[in-house]
Amino acid sequence: MAMFRAQEEETLQPLAPSLVKFTHCDRDIYSNSVPQQCPICGQNPGSSWDLEQAPISIPNPFVNAHREKCSFVLRPTRGHFLKEYDGCSDLHVGITSSTGIVHHYNETGTHKDTSGWEQCVSVPLVPPDQYALIHQWDSYLQEFSCNERWRPQRYDEKEHNCYTYALRFINGLRHLQERRIFTKEEFTERFILPRTRRASKYITLCHEVSRNYYYMIDHSRWNGRT
Repeated sequence: MAMFRAQEEETLQPLAPSLVKFTHCDRDIYSNSVPQQCPICGQNPGSSWDLEQAPISIPNPFVNAHREKCSFVLRPTRGHFLKEYDGCSDLHVGITSSTGIVHHYNETGTHKDTSGWEQCVSVPLVPPDQYALIHQWDSYLQEFSCNERWRPQRYDEKEHNCYTYALRFINGLRHLQERRIFTKEEFTERFILPRTRRASKYITLCHEVSRNYYYMIDHSRWNGRT
């Protein structure tokens, strides 16, 4: 039984300002919409577009975790990615149930949240056609969360934290399926870093566009295939 979806990405929810990219004057230009005039030369940018220069929509990397079933989800411990997050702040992770309830662990124990995770990075864990696993998912998650290893007094910021909780749950199911378990480093490198890097790039674009209306870079500097 497969644990991870073969598809790399799914349709993302509109949880951030829309961004588009177009190319003009040898620049990749990012904005909330395509202007009537190029901010560099003042001409109508559409008059000289070929297929490679035409506007494209920049995918939003964030999802509402409460609409995600059976997923690993990640958000800033405090605030939101597009407001308070500075790239260095602590992150918090959890596992969603089959109905989007986020189960997570911190210094006060385990929790089940029905709100507060509306802007997250998500790693889907179960293919949608794995009905048997999805059907049992919530009971596995509930039983796992009740284990005394997740008592508040056992919490340790570095060695026994929210990531420990989430990864141990994932590996527990993989063990039942007789599949190889992940180390923290492997899971992070394979599933977390590609998504957080894309999110960081998107945050940079949003902040620059909000301050200056446009964000422009040399066409050759950043490929722009966000």
